[in-house]
Amino acid sequence: MRGGRRYALPWLSLRRWRVRLLLVGAALLAGLIAIAFAIGAELAIETHAGLMHERPWLSLVVAPAGFALLAWLSRRLFPGTEGSGIPQAIAAAMSDDNHVRRQLLSLRIAIAKVFLTLGGLLSGASIGREGPSVQVGASIMHLLAGRKRRRIASSRDLIVAGSGAGIAAAFNTPLGGIMFAIEEMCRHRAFRANSTTLAAVIFAGLMSLAVLGNYTYFGRTPATIGWPDGIWPVLSCGIAGGLLGGGFARLLIASSRGLPGQVGVFALSRPITFAAACGLATGVIGLASGGLTYGTGYAESKAALEGSAALPVAFMLLKMAVIWLAFVARIPGGIFAPALAVGAGLGSDIALLLPGEPDPAILVLGMVAFLAAMTQAPITAFVIVMEMTANHQMLLPLMATAVVAHGISRSVAPVPLYDALSHPWLRRAEMRLHRALPAGSERQPPVQP
Repeated sequence: MRGGRRYALPWLSLRRWRVRLLLVGAALLAGLIAIAFAIGAELAIETHAGLMHERPWLSLVVAPAGFALLAWLSRRLFPGTEGSGIPQAIAAAMSDDNHVRRQLLSLRIAIAKVFLTLGGLLSGASIGREGPSVQVGASIMHLLAGRKRRRIASSRDLIVAGSGAGIAAAFNTPLGGIMFAIEEMCRHRAFRANSTTLAAVIFAGLMSLAVLGNYTYFGRTPATIGWPDGIWPVLSCGIAGGLLGGGFARLLIASSRGLPGQVGVFALSRPITFAAACGLATGVIGLASGGLTYGTGYAESKAALEGSAALPVAFMLLKMAVIWLAFVARIPGGIFAPALAVGAGLGSDIALLLPGEPDPAILVLGMVAFLAAMTQAPITAFVIVMEMTANHQMLLPLMATAVVAHGISRSVAPVPLYDALSHPWLRRAEMRLHRALPAGSERQPPVQP
C-alpha cells in the first residue's frame, strides 16, 4: 500500500511539475528570441534597402566592410557562430562529451549569433535567420542539460527539441519544426525525443502565435495545378530542382573543405581580406541586379507568388552566387531561406516553358524541389512550404516534387549537406577543447546522452 500510495497520483508531484515548467519556460524563451530575431531581421533588411535606394553605390563600401567586420568578430571573439548554425547543432547532438557541446552551443554563442546575423543582413549579405534560429533554440534548450538534480531529458534530446522549436518559431511552421527534428537532426539515430520535442515546438509556436498572430510566411497562395496534367510541372521542377539543388549542395560541401588554387591559399592566409572581397562581389552583383539579390530573398519571392512582380530569368543564378559568397566568407547566417528564393527563381523560369499553368503554383513547386534537393530532407521541405503558403490543395504535387527532387539529388550529392558540414565542426570543437586543456591534464569521461 505504501508503494502504491507513493505512485498513485504522479501528476501531483511538485518535482515533476517544476521539471515541466522549466521545459516550458525554455521553449517559450527560445520562441521569444526567434520572434525578436525575426522582427530585427525585417528591420535590418528594410534599413539596408532604404539606404541602397537612396545611394546604391554605398553597397560597394557597406558590404566589404560589413563582411570583413563580421568575419573578424566571429573568428576572434565568437568562435562557433560562423555559418548556418544547423551543422553546429547536429555536431553537438552527435557528441557524447558535454565539454564539446558547450563549444558549439551556449547562451553566449546564441546571443552573438543573433546580432552577427543581423549585421550580415544590414550589410546586404544573402543569408537567412532560420539556420541561426536552430542554433539559438538548441543553445537555450541545452542550458537545461546542466541541471543534474532535476534531469529533464538527455542533452541530445534537448538539442533536438530546441532545433525543432527554432524552425517552428522562425517560419511559424510547427509541423515543419517537428519534421525537421525527426528528419534532419535524427538522420542517423532513432527519434526518441517525442514528448520533449513536441512540448518545445508547441510552446515555441504558441509564443509566435501570441506575439505575431496567425500568419503564414508567404501569405496565402490558393493557386493549384490540375491532375493528371500537373505531372509535367511536377517532373520538370523535380528533375531541374534535383540537379540544381544537388549540384549546389555539392559545391557548398567542396567549398567548405577549401577553395582550389591561389584563391584557396588567399582565403586561408588572409580570411578577413577574403571576406571583404566576397562582400565587394556581393555588392557588385546587387548593383547589377537592381538590388534583387540582397538579403533573404523573401520580399522578391512573396511578390512573385502574389503576381505583383516577376523574377528576372537570371535571378536564380545570381542568387546562388551571392549565397555562395556569404558561405565561403564564413560569416554568420543561414542558407535555408535564401534557398527558397532560388527555388522561386527556378519555378519562375520553368513557368516560362509551361504556358497555361498558374505561375504561383509552379513557383511553389520550384521552392520545394530546390530545398528538398539541397537539404535531402524531402518531408521537411514539402511540409514547411505547404505551411508557409497555407495551400493544402498542393499537398500531393508538393510531395511528388519533393520525392523526385530528392531522388535526383541523391545521385548528384551522395552525402546530405548539413550532415557533411557537421563533421568538421565536431572535429574543430574537439581540437579547441584539447588545446585549451593544461599540459598533462586529461579530459573528464564523456557525459552519457
